[in-house]
Amino acid sequence: MQFGRFPVAGAAGAILAHGVRQGTFSLRKGRVLTEDDVTALQDAGISTITIAWPEPGDVAEDEAAARIARAVASQDGSVRVGAAFTGRSNLYAQASGLALMDAGAVAAANACDEAITIATLQPFAKVAAGQMLATIKIIPFAVRAASVAAVETRLETSSAIRVAPFAVRSAALISTRLPGMKPALLDKNREALDARLKPLGSAITFERRVAHETGAVADAIVAAMEIGADPILLFGASAIADRRDVLPAALERAGGHVAVLGMPVDPGNLLMAGTLAGHTVLGLPGCARSPRLNGFDFVLWRVLAGLPVGRDEIAAMGVGGLLADSPVRPHPREGMLVTAPRLPRIGAVVLAAGHSSRMRAAGADINKLVQPLEGRPMIRHVVEAALKSAVSDVVVVTGNGKSQIAAALDKLPIIFSDNPDYSKGLSTSLICGLNALPADCDGAIILLGDMPSVNSHLLDRLIAAFDPGEDRAIIVPVHGGRRGNPVLWAHRFFAEMRELSGDAGARALFATYSGLICEVEAGSDAPLTDIDTPEALAAYQASGNP
Repeated sequence: MQFGRFPVAGAAGAILAHGVRQGTFSLRKGRVLTEDDVTALQDAGISTITIAWPEPGDVAEDEAAARIARAVASQDGSVRVGAAFTGRSNLYAQASGLALMDAGAVAAANACDEAITIATLQPFAKVAAGQMLATIKIIPFAVRAASVAAVETRLETSSAIRVAPFAVRSAALISTRLPGMKPALLDKNREALDARLKPLGSAITFERRVAHETGAVADAIVAAMEIGADPILLFGASAIADRRDVLPAALERAGGHVAVLGMPVDPGNLLMAGTLAGHTVLGLPGCARSPRLNGFDFVLWRVLAGLPVGRDEIAAMGVGGLLADSPVRPHPREGMLVTAPRLPRIGAVVLAAGHSSRMRAAGADINKLVQPLEGRPMIRHVVEAALKSAVSDVVVVTGNGKSQIAAALDKLPIIFSDNPDYSKGLSTSLICGLNALPADCDGAIILLGDMPSVNSHLLDRLIAAFDPGEDRAIIVPVHGGRRGNPVLWAHRFFAEMRELSGDAGARALFATYSGLICEVEAGSDAPLTDIDTPEALAAYQASGNP
């Protein structure tokens, strides 16, 4: 790839390496310059610019990032690969669980070429559905094809990044008591474990409180095992001091095996892990009563994710096992989970309430949205594209012919929002759709029901570009220099969108917020193709689209 400062004349086709701003004129970094851009730069009095020229044998940054992301992500369905944008593709957890990383494979991939980077969470990090696991970033605007191929080869058989999902488990809690011990302490045992298990989808279904004696604990362990409880959690009235102490001895008497006593994690040193007839049995350290992160959490997460917790696995927890809070930076790990990057929650609003007025003006008394294309109603193509994308929630706004629309979308997991005022203009449907979205949506893609060529790949590209913190708050698809639909809007604009009236669409806000608009090249005319007339419908049906 060539890189440097070159004359504007002849720069069409090059990539703008640094953004240009002069007065009201501006072009963003990373734009592939067109002849019109060159003319506009010259008209603005700009004679030289810093650009990058891909050379034969180079792979463009987005293609390279997408290929590497697909290679590094497990194919077991536990990882969602985000669309690439500006040379970056993110990987997200499909379900709550533990992030598993092949550190050797990732390190080898990162060593191939300095232009290719893969950054991941720590191995065995607890993640929620939608949380980011890794990001692949191509540093320059293009990278050598040989480097991309080498990385793919190193990663293709490793499933280097995957998620072990938490399974629903029925746990047992056996607490021991000494004479004079207050019941409130045992209640605290239960409360602390409920708080850990419930968010992960599991629950305590067996509880027994017994004397702090080997025989009583052994009997309770057997009873829990016989009803299928797993894991079996033992909370002793006093800490385990030796393998011959009450809890380890009780597990052995019940016919089980103590795999390890003690762990190199602080707090959490005094943990016991063992098995009985295939059931996991854990002797809990006193810190398990605390809501703070401790060694018991590390072990519990692995058990619920179906991962082994033997001597070797627990021994490996020592690196990174010092969890004691610093007085200078209190509770650092609690903050990490709160701020963990995640897939943005983007809703989709599909506008399907209109009169099909241009169809009617041409003498065709039909609802175009239910006309068949490739054996399915037009509106169903649009909604299914949204459902296949990274969109979190799909709202379909109905009005005219709402029963027909509902029938066309039968059995799809969507939210219907009826607009009784649809005849008062497009804005009324837009407002209905926004009001039906969950309150915690980060943004919304506004789709038109008569644009069946818009596919899930384009929607994912819009979502990948969305980053309000980087002034990418309005994402617009373009083709041939023309802006089209759908448009992704950040939540911050919803209040102003609700103030629109008549047939005014949200595009009325473009002029006010031009600095927050990011254009995404669609690669086809899908964002420019809507079906408004009988002739357009017939031509589209004849073309074999979508």
